[in-house]
Amino acid sequence: MTSPSWFQFLILGLAAWSTYHLLANDDILDRPRRWVLRLGDEWTKDGDPVPDDYRLKWGQFLSCPYCAGFWIWIAWLVFWWAAPGAALPAAFVMGGRAIVIAAAKTLGKEEDKLVSRDAEAISDGLFEVAEKISKK
Repeated sequence: MTSPSWFQFLILGLAAWSTYHLLANDDILDRPRRWVLRLGDEWTKDGDPVPDDYRLKWGQFLSCPYCAGFWIWIAWLVFWWAAPGAALPAAFVMGGRAIVIAAAKTLGKEEDKLVSRDAEAISDGLFEVAEKISKK
């Protein structure tokens, strides 16, 4: 098994970060994220009651770059080992997306740097659920 060159390593890393950001924070995946976490459509903002069947561990995993980010990185690396001819073009696309996001967060206005309201509320809801569980 070969190791990626430094350039391939960088592109795969950017692709992993971009994929993590897409899954954990982007507006476009709010509905699938709600379905996976069992939040439902009624839960719209921070402070709304969290459903009893909310998947706390999945929420914690999904919002953690050390957890989800690590496994996403492993997936990109295995993809590269299995099919480098397909992995690198896909990684270039996702890596380019990562550069655009990083530039927008670095150079953009403050309101452009925010994550989706749903992702932020889900993260805040994690603390609410964890607090309820710890009180039991």
